[in-house]
Amino acid sequence: MFEYEIQQTRSAELIRRADQARLAREAVRARRDARRDVRSDVRDGAAGAESHTPRFRRHRFARAA
Repeated sequence: MFEYEIQQTRSAELIRRADQARLAREAVRARRDARRDVRSDVRDGAAGAESHTPRFRRHRFARAA
């Protein structure tokens, strides 16, 4: 009987962890989508003033001589 209760507790804990992980992934995805929407609005000019300088991503590696 004791082993059964331990198994039930372990199962409930794993389910709680999975729910928390899923909720965290959904929050990250929602934030990412919100940032993407804001960037697309700015790019389209719908958000008003655009950036005065283009921001290019730097290259990962230094240029060879």
